[in-house]
Formats: sequence, C-alpha cells, structure tokens
Amino acid sequence: MKKKPDKLPISNSVGIARRRFNMDPVLFPEMTENPWVEAKTKLIEEPNKHLSGLTTLELCAGGGGQALGYEQAGIDHLALVELDKHACATLRLNRPEWKVLEEDLNTFSGSPYKGADIISGGLPCPPFSVAGKQLGTKDERNLFPVMIRLVDQIRPRAVMIENVRGIMDAVFADYRQHIASELSKLGYQTGWKLMNASDFGVPQLRPRVVFVAVRKEYSELFAWPSLGKIKPKTVGEVLYDLMAANGWQGAKAWKKLANEIAPTIVGGSHKHGGPDLGPTRARRAWAALGVNGIGIANEAPCADFIDPLPKLTIRMVARIQGFPDHWQFSGGKTAAYRQVGNAFPPPFARAVAENLRACLTRSRLVRVPA
Repeated sequence: MKKKPDKLPISNSVGIARRRFNMDPVLFPEMTENPWVEAKTKLIEEPNKHLSGLTTLELCAGGGGQALGYEQAGIDHLALVELDKHACATLRLNRPEWKVLEEDLNTFSGSPYKGADIISGGLPCPPFSVAGKQLGTKDERNLFPVMIRLVDQIRPRAVMIENVRGIMDAVFADYRQHIASELSKLGYQTGWKLMNASDFGVPQLRPRVVFVAVRKEYSELFAWPSLGKIKPKTVGEVLYDLMAANGWQGAKAWKKLANEIAPTIVGGSHKHGGPDLGPTRARRAWAALGVNGIGIANEAPCADFIDPLPKLTIRMVARIQGFPDHWQFSGGKTAAYRQVGNAFPPPFARAVAENLRACLTRSRLVRVPA
C-alpha cells in the first residue's frame, strides 16, 4: 500500500506552486499594480469541482453573470446583494436556493457574513467609463469605498472586482493606488489586469479590468488565468440556430456574413441607454456583421423576412455574453437587456474564480515526483 503524500507547509507549497504555474516571482510586488503572472498550468486539485468548500459574498450581482461563473468554479454563495428589483427576480428565478438581498450597498452591513472566503462583484462602471464622463470619486455611483468598508468588516481571504477598462486610465492612477493602499493596511496584496472576454472563448470583443486582492500569506500562490487558450466562435456560428429558428431562408447566407466575433455589448445604465446595441460606431460594426443594432427584436426573423439586417433578440445577446440558454431574465425588454448587456461573461468570471480557488485551496497541493 502506497503512502499518501504529505501536505506541504506553506513555505514549501509556495515553491511547488511556482513550478506548477511556471511562475517567476515578481520583484518588489508592492511597487507594481500587477504583481502576478499568468498561469500556464493549474494547481493539482481534487477532481470534483463542486467540493471546494469556498464561499463568496457577491456585491452588485446584476443578472448573474459573475455568480454563474463562480458556481461553475465550485464556489458557493453566502449571499448576493443587488439593488435592482428585476435583477433580483432573475437571480431568484434561476437559483431559488440562493440568498438574494435587494439592498443598497451604501447601507448594507457585512457583519453577518464574516467568514466568507471571497468578496466578489462588478461594481458600477459609469464612474470610470468614457460614456459616464469618468467622474470617478465625484460620481455617486462609485462603490469602491463601500467595498473597502466591507472588506474591513468581513476580512475575506480574497477579493475579486470587475470593472471597465477606463479605470486603468492615467487619470485614475492615484485612485487605484489609494484603493491598493487601503487594502494593504488591512493585510492584502492587490493587482489589476486588463483582459478580454474573447480570451476565454466568449464570442465578443469585451475588454474588462479585474481587480484581485488576496491576503498577503496567499499572494505567492495566485496567478492570473492563461489567455487565448479557447478560440471564440464567430457571431454566425454562435447564433445561426437561433436566427434560423423560425425558418428564415436567409439564415445560411447571414451566417457567412457574420464571420467575426461581436463588438462590445453595451448595456446602458439607469440614467441612459435603452435596448439597443450601442452608439453609432458600435452600430456600424454590427452592420458589418449583418446585424441591425437599432433596437432589440422580440423574436427571430420569420420565414419570409426580407431585410438584410436582422435584429438580435435578448436570448441571442445573452448567448454572445456567454450565458447558457437555460438562464432566464426577468423584467421587460429594457430591464432584461440591461441585465444581459452589463453582465460579466460567465466563462470569463469562471476562469479567474478557478485560479482564486486554486490559490485559496493551496493545502491540497501535493509533492510532484521528480
């Protein structure tokens, strides 16, 4: 009978983690905004992804994109906090067992959730987006101070926040440093990374910034997910069956025309934006793929549809965002589209969550024979 390998002490497991990840240590991590490299391989884990034992408190859960990615990574939700009633209804519809709290984060207390391993979420993007005029700290929708307050209350082992690429602009350099400094005082190593949803198989050009903070004793065990391992399909490949569902005779020709990945889905906000695919520049990009970006259709084209540019349905947009077809959205067309359009694509969220899981379950590392 073979002797089971011993679990490694943290000091040794760090070295094994670097070898399994092919990681080179970053010199002076406190002096960089991104102290981690990409992982070329995964840490050795138990095969059942549903037994991680990790939990997360999710902030600004929206229509469930990030929550679904975490579920797929085998991380359970202690609770999901969301202000929008339609998004809360969506979460309850799809996962009745989840604890969904329809609350304002500004008055939300994290005290009951001490013991959560992770705080995750997609904080409001308009304060840092060009469309939102990049008002940053002057925008009432900026919830980074709330996130810091909740981290102080809960003291999770890790934090993962998604936002728009605009937060990496030079105008916000001091604010990013402020966030890092505040969390460093609480014992966390932080990092920011701009990645694209298409690097994780999502058929869309969707650059997003992910902010990760881990307690300093875990810092050398984290790595960003590898990019570009899954080639995304084209819009035509992804949506052909939905476009042809009502017998549209032009569906095959349309599939050939829609031969690239989609431009960025624009969800709008409560202040601006309705159910359409974005401003003029975005609509031109959609038109090149054979899609009418002005408005969202209620159903797929009928058999005798003659317009060369069909509109997308909510289900089509959801599929481009990486949602499975069984995930339903509550509310009218505008409310449902905002949930879909503002979502963090589940495959993208899952990839980062899996690496966080590997980092936090380091005790399962085993010695690798030479």
